Amino acid sequence: MRVRALSRRGFLGVAGGTAAAAVTGSAVGTRLAGREEAGSLLVSTAELPEPFQVPLPVPRPARPASTTGGVDRYEMVQRSADVEILPGLRTRVWGYDGQFPGPTVVGRSGRGVLLTVRNELPVPTSTHLHGGVTPPGSDGYPTDIVVPRGWRQPSGHSGHAGMRMPADAWQTTELAKDYDYPMDQQAATLWYHDHRMDFSAPQVWRGLAGFFLVHDDEEERLPLPAGERDIPLMICDRAFDRDGSFLYPSIDPSLKGEPGVEDAYMDGVMGDVTLVNGAPWPELEVDAVRYRFRLLNASNARRYRLALRPGGPLVQVGSDTGLLEAPVPLDSVTLAPAERAEIVIDFSRWKPGTDVRLVNTLADGRMRDVLRFRVTRTARDTTRVPSRLAEIEPLDQARVAASRTFDFRLTRSGGSHAWTVNGHRFSTDRVLAAPKLGTVERWRFTSDFHHPVHLHLAHFQIVARGGRAPEAHERGWKDTVDVRPYETVDVLARFSGYRGRYMFHCHNLEHEDMAMMANFRVI
Repeated sequence: MRVRALSRRGFLGVAGGTAAAAVTGSAVGTRLAGREEAGSLLVSTAELPEPFQVPLPVPRPARPASTTGGVDRYEMVQRSADVEILPGLRTRVWGYDGQFPGPTVVGRSGRGVLLTVRNELPVPTSTHLHGGVTPPGSDGYPTDIVVPRGWRQPSGHSGHAGMRMPADAWQTTELAKDYDYPMDQQAATLWYHDHRMDFSAPQVWRGLAGFFLVHDDEEERLPLPAGERDIPLMICDRAFDRDGSFLYPSIDPSLKGEPGVEDAYMDGVMGDVTLVNGAPWPELEVDAVRYRFRLLNASNARRYRLALRPGGPLVQVGSDTGLLEAPVPLDSVTLAPAERAEIVIDFSRWKPGTDVRLVNTLADGRMRDVLRFRVTRTARDTTRVPSRLAEIEPLDQARVAASRTFDFRLTRSGGSHAWTVNGHRFSTDRVLAAPKLGTVERWRFTSDFHHPVHLHLAHFQIVARGGRAPEAHERGWKDTVDVRPYETVDVLARFSGYRGRYMFHCHNLEHEDMAMMANFRVI
């Protein structure tokens, strides 16, 4: 279905109705009804449910097909399936094992995982373990693709903004590929998702994403909530057509031809339905005890500032790629696309029968609601949040091997425009940095819009935001950082693990597909 763009005034006149629409602001800080946004809104034509009518699903854990020689082998099939997301309607998803979200892989630090991905979809895919320290051949580089049987990759693929790549830029594997994850990293909440060149955004929108949790001895010695009280929450937004199918403004909905979205959505696509673990505005019954929640912003473009109503602290204990050094009580947790935060909520603050809502204070209307907790009964609780969580070695700025600056910006030239890094559209053979293995570099990110910047392979520590020291909750290990409009963020990145070609990019997926990516090569 094609969608049309409305002015902001036009949208505000139909926001309560069912017209398919886009709200587009300027390329810097779109504002809608007084709220800060980072994309363009797509409005469902389907009849939407009232919030809190369905229970929260928890993605099933993946089971290893075999365990040999200290390596757990998993097998997943990327395939389409018809599932019920909106009550009474069926939605065709593309999912790992036909699920949205995909099965949760649970790994252990120091114990390898070999993931075989079989592609039974009609288009190529590339699976990226986001936050993983992986060999370059298993990193999910966008032109390292798994193709369906009989697929022929065009020799001159026309990408966004006139970008072209020769045939030898592509590395193709037919039908199935083994991804090697050595798991030489600490306990963390990672996730896996599609990373296909030019088409990551629509393919993730259709469901190609799932959790990958890593445990280690240090984490398991802590008295944090565990088992059924340790719950991953994949938060994202989508829009739906009248028949329940996903709405998305692709130029070519088959995802086989011309990439990209309609012009009104180049800032990024935002839906008008909040999904948590694939369910619209769900409800979770909880005991009056502590729970640990692993929050993931899996939206293409939407940002979240999550808070509790009627109030109460969110105690952050973990960041993108590991535990924090100490817990940080917060009134709200802000997540840009691809960022993660592990939090503990103590529901003993409320009496049984109390409803507690998790809300997004960056949104209005129904999009303000995310999830409702219903406190059902008292229960025994032996958990606590200790004052110290993990040892974090601060990277030494005096030992920085190199300093580099990367500017993420909308560039206009000759009547065309493109999202660029240092003025360059993405090219498979252009390398913007060549750090040495085992070194630390200081990278500065600047931007003209909300750009969540993600580094493959390298984990980093934020050392300055706008020239000031980061707040306590941003002092852990990260792989993605929210660079806000006209802001400067400095990080110290550690390049360890492997030599080879990797990339960094904006994780607003529409920006990523429109060439806002760059290579670095570890030497």
